[in-house]
Amino acid sequence: MKQTYIILAFVLALFFNACNTKKQKEKEKETLAIETAYLGQKQPGLIPEIFAPGVISIDGRYEHGISFSPDLDEVYFSANRKNEEPSIYHSKLEANKWNTPKKANFTKGKKVAEMHPFVSPDGKTLHFIAHDSFTLPHHKESVKSWYVKRLGDSWSAAKQLDSPINDDFVFYTNEAKNGDLYYTNVSKFKMYYAPKKDNKYPVVHELGTEGFHGFISPSQDYLVINARNKDDAQRKSDIYVYFKKKDGTWSKSINLGNEVNSNFGETCPSITPDGKYLFFGRYNEEGGLSNFYWVSTEIISKLKTAYFKDVK
Repeated sequence: MKQTYIILAFVLALFFNACNTKKQKEKEKETLAIETAYLGQKQPGLIPEIFAPGVISIDGRYEHGISFSPDLDEVYFSANRKNEEPSIYHSKLEANKWNTPKKANFTKGKKVAEMHPFVSPDGKTLHFIAHDSFTLPHHKESVKSWYVKRLGDSWSAAKQLDSPINDDFVFYTNEAKNGDLYYTNVSKFKMYYAPKKDNKYPVVHELGTEGFHGFISPSQDYLVINARNKDDAQRKSDIYVYFKKKDGTWSKSINLGNEVNSNFGETCPSITPDGKYLFFGRYNEEGGLSNFYWVSTEIISKLKTAYFKDVK
């Protein structure tokens, strides 16, 4: 009997040791994920910080439009120097290190410019805008939404989206969790969305919001967008938020305030796949160029709480 208790105690000791080892490994994995996420940058609070200076936010060029993969192990963004067509760059986390950003060239030269990349919530599609040179006549007619499909560790050949979306001059396509596409119709200076049906986008609907470069949140409960500040002529472009109400309509636009907006222009807002951070471009670099900034979405959460408290 005594021997049975000894064996049982030994088995229990092994079990608890295994559990502790598993917990330790999970903790180490979580710590490593935090240390390597977002290119290893110190994650911001309620004050916007420049993102990855010298690596992604580089002096002497515009950066505009950034997107991370759902697992946060890839980043895609568009950038260009003055008098240069925009290109999409990407970097990947490999062996716990981010490699040097390089050009994607999805269209393989079919289009001169590529920009505004967005990785879908399931990671299987990357949407982007491609067009011919802005210096050519009728360049607006060439600005369309394109996409590539995930093929293992690479992407498929690029295709122009077959949808009424591309009947006009469009910008900044991004996808909600249910597959619906949101985008800016530059021809009409309005935001639209196209419900996904049988893996296609046959119909488009006006969203009823004002502004440019709109981005739907992962949970689809709010939309961030940049627009001219009508109350302050010095603010050429501020970031606003619209909250979705219970009846499915959108709230009035709410300025994100001086914590995010400045006397410089803010543009191209986006939300990270985990919903934790707001990214945007700020034109505060010498020569009127832009860098990427990021800030905690807690700012938006506070505005949401205050808004719905007031409308009750």
